[in-house]
Amino acid sequence: MDPNTAATRYLGPTGLDPIMNRIANWIPRLGISVAGSRLLAVRGRKSGEWRTTLVNLLTVDGDRYLVAPRGHTQWVRNLRVAGTGELRLGRKSETFTATEVPDADKLPLLRAYLDRWGWEVGRFFEGITKNSTDAELIAIAPGFPVFALH
Repeated sequence: MDPNTAATRYLGPTGLDPIMNRIANWIPRLGISVAGSRLLAVRGRKSGEWRTTLVNLLTVDGDRYLVAPRGHTQWVRNLRVAGTGELRLGRKSETFTATEVPDADKLPLLRAYLDRWGWEVGRFFEGITKNSTDAELIAIAPGFPVFALH
């Protein structure tokens, strides 16, 4: 990955993605979690309105994380500003605070994320898999924001 673009890397929805995303966002609203999915709610950094999107909640050694496979998305930018959000599943809502994980600490988290959801999000990782070398994962880390949840 070109290091000049890693800080702004964003893969927007294409083709049927917008339609599938709208459908997928209803699943956690119904109280159904598919492979650990939740509806992430974060206040918009400009509007202050709640913005929601489907995310995969990663747990590693008892700690919880959100990984942005599409890069520096709107939810990432909003969470950086807000510092807090909600994970929703059905009628349950859990408030959290978030801190961004430094690139140097992302290696085990990206590998765990790809191990768990590579089948779903692999296309956003542009050829990188759970079996990629440490050097390959470290090289892409700046393009994949990760947040620790508290």
